Amino acid sequence: MRLIWILCATFILFSCQENVKKETTMKEDVFALADDTFNGRQTGTEGELQAATYIEERFKEIGLVPKGYQNNYTQTFTFRPSSNPHEQAEFTGLKSDSTLTGTNVIGFIDNKASTTVVIGAHYDHLGMGGEGSLYREEKPAVHNGADDNASGVAVMLNLASKLMDATAENTKDNNYLFIAFSGEEMGLLGSNYFVKNSTVDKNGITYMINMDMVGRLNEENTIAVHGVGTSPIFKQTLFANNDYGLTIAEHNSGIGPSDHTSFYLADIPVLHFFTGQHEDYHKPGDDAEKLNYEGMQKISDYIHAIIVDLNDDGKLAFRKTKDESEEVPRFKVGLGVVPDYLFTGEGMRIDGVSEDKPAQKAGLLKGDIVKKLGAFEVIDMMSYMKALATFEEGQTTKVVIEREGAKQEVEVTF
Repeated sequence: MRLIWILCATFILFSCQENVKKETTMKEDVFALADDTFNGRQTGTEGELQAATYIEERFKEIGLVPKGYQNNYTQTFTFRPSSNPHEQAEFTGLKSDSTLTGTNVIGFIDNKASTTVVIGAHYDHLGMGGEGSLYREEKPAVHNGADDNASGVAVMLNLASKLMDATAENTKDNNYLFIAFSGEEMGLLGSNYFVKNSTVDKNGITYMINMDMVGRLNEENTIAVHGVGTSPIFKQTLFANNDYGLTIAEHNSGIGPSDHTSFYLADIPVLHFFTGQHEDYHKPGDDAEKLNYEGMQKISDYIHAIIVDLNDDGKLAFRKTKDESEEVPRFKVGLGVVPDYLFTGEGMRIDGVSEDKPAQKAGLLKGDIVKKLGAFEVIDMMSYMKALATFEEGQTTKVVIEREGAKQEVEVTF
């Protein structure tokens, strides 16, 4: 009799385990979205539509309700691409041979609150290359965009799962709108369109969180956070919740080359999270196996802690910030380096050196920190750029660098 009872109990246990649905991991989401099947998810292509369907199914699994058009998860927009890179694409309601259709995917957690937090990430990428690609081979290749930006979508889905948790009372004072944006690579089109055609009361949006390229957290655990100055409460909130060993590279401006900009321009506070550029940026090598998934979990947990902290703060105050891009001086020469935009120390750290350029000829290396350029002290990125703007082609100057803790002086000819 005892044996029969044990067998029955074992059968029931295995039956229950089979009925428990395994939660999809961020790694699984990235590998799915960055698969060759979607041919690089270029806006308006069949590959992008297939990726949109994948995200829609994930929204359903998590339990988000549709908040697109006509009680669907999608919000489509038709536009005519611009042939001039300095001009915006034109939105049009009429489809023709010269237009494309983008598809935002939108899900909602309705907590019956008066305020809504928007959490977004673009899911489109560059397809087989073309405009925007840094790939220089003649043969086209799939640009899978694992970091840019399957990583941001995966973190967004992870946050959605956390915020759907019925036991999480510490996040219930806001509604949550999750948007996978289309058309980011063509000029922030999906976010621009949504802000002008919001499917929720725009006046009730308290703030917007954007994740774009959050898949390569470095050994120093440095994450750039943009938009810190767009609400008076953001800075203290960011640092009060950093229990994850992250090094925060903070930037005040709400203007930048990602979808948070569209919301900032509508007077909505924004926070944009970014783990930095790398050698695979906008190239076919941006693949899923190269991402730091433990780092992505750390970032997701950190953003969730910020959301919890802001839960009972009501509608956040908005503050305009200086457009940092307007301060960038014009250059007549270049050093031939890729700056490390995540460096938080004093000086300008070099993240890469271009072939046959002044820096390489002078013997500068990745990891060197530029401390002085000619007569100019280099304290940060802006002081470096202002110093560089004073030189002309053919000039030679002394450059002081720090390498492995020791200062050296080299001579550079522009």
